[in-house]
Amino acid sequence: MCQWRTPLICLSLVCLALHSGCADSDEPQPVAATEPATETVSIDGSFPRLLGDHFDGRAVGQVALDWSSKPQVAWTLPVGAGYGLGSAVNGVYYQLDAEARFQGGVEQLRALDFQSGKELWKAERKFSYQDLYGYDNGPRGTPTVAGDRIVTFGVDGMLCCRQLTNGDLIWKVNTKSKYGVVQNFFGVGASPLIHDSLVIVPVGGSPEESQQVAPGRLDRIRSNDSAVVAFDLQTGEERWHCGEDFASYSSPRTATIDGKTVVLQLARNQLLVIDPDDGKVLWQYPHRASILESVNASMPVVKQDEVFISECYQVGSALLQVRLDGPTPVWVDPPSRRREQAMRCHWSTPVLVGDYLYGCSGRNNPDSEFRCVQWSTGKVMWGDASQIRTSVATADGKLVVLSEDGVIEILQPNPERKQVLHRYDFGDQLKAPCWSAPIIVGNRMLIRGDEKVLCLSVAAGSDTK
Repeated sequence: MCQWRTPLICLSLVCLALHSGCADSDEPQPVAATEPATETVSIDGSFPRLLGDHFDGRAVGQVALDWSSKPQVAWTLPVGAGYGLGSAVNGVYYQLDAEARFQGGVEQLRALDFQSGKELWKAERKFSYQDLYGYDNGPRGTPTVAGDRIVTFGVDGMLCCRQLTNGDLIWKVNTKSKYGVVQNFFGVGASPLIHDSLVIVPVGGSPEESQQVAPGRLDRIRSNDSAVVAFDLQTGEERWHCGEDFASYSSPRTATIDGKTVVLQLARNQLLVIDPDDGKVLWQYPHRASILESVNASMPVVKQDEVFISECYQVGSALLQVRLDGPTPVWVDPPSRRREQAMRCHWSTPVLVGDYLYGCSGRNNPDSEFRCVQWSTGKVMWGDASQIRTSVATADGKLVVLSEDGVIEILQPNPERKQVLHRYDFGDQLKAPCWSAPIIVGNRMLIRGDEKVLCLSVAAGSDTK
């Protein structure tokens, strides 16, 4: 059982490894499903990776939605260990989880018809991993889809590339053994980035002399320039590695700086800005709490030439104006003065609407609240004092906020106050924790709890706003 109220660090995303093998099977197994709850079903649009194609959690598919009635359950998918939701491409949903909750188990990647929930194929591999803090032992990340490939990054550090059509294994890399990863607190939590012909992941390995250090003692080990590693999408061969740092739970993303595409990786100790052509680190910006048991987990948020980064333990947030030759801070939270900090993101990435960030600030209950923060100044416009952690997505001009206990709030973005339009409780159907941000494709919404994924059908609305 997931011990999600353990009083140490609580994450939905988590990074690095023990030992694994790979035994693959595409033997289909039926999945329980019900008929769609409404006649209107729109699943147009692609959500191929964590937070979607543009890393912003925005719904895909041009569909007007009517949130005034409670979304109905179209189908239900039982899931095993892990915390992540999946990806959706061309009317197919891909979910990664594991069948076992203790050391040793079977990781499973399943493809489901998005309309009916019917299983199309399943691929499996055996793995071995034991969480250091008692959280469950399944994968934390989201599968990434590009072309005819789907790539997964297991909690044990196994990177697998498969055929999208049937789940057949094309290549795999055990990043733990290849790069000498000393196990981090919660295993691997990042999701792969596919950019052009590269698969880019945070690894954070160490030289041989660090291998005798106990797992989790990241203060006693050295890095070996493998904070981020790029592999060839077709072959799995390494193309480059870079970064004297360790892996975080934050996933890599792309951004455009001075007209050039770069990779942003909020690693354990700093933000790395990397040239994906050759793996050169263009510059880095330190950003991490000084205590050992602290992490970076939320993804950077980008607006034109500005990048927002955040953590919840000591240093809070910073907004950087970025160029290829380095950053200029726009505003920076005062370190160790959390009551004066604008936003303290734990594992949830906030969304940007106009000049305002909306997201969860705080580490644990009752230290958490949903906030609105002005992007350009870092001014806190309001906080709701909900004392519970949330994830957020955007759809049809609204904020969709999911609490970790399964309550959905539909908000009108409003920098003056928290404007709740509708509130629906799915806690009786979803066992906590609900740590993944909702995924909305057309008029379908996916939410996940500890033991199941619900595919919800949202009523169609008028195109008139």
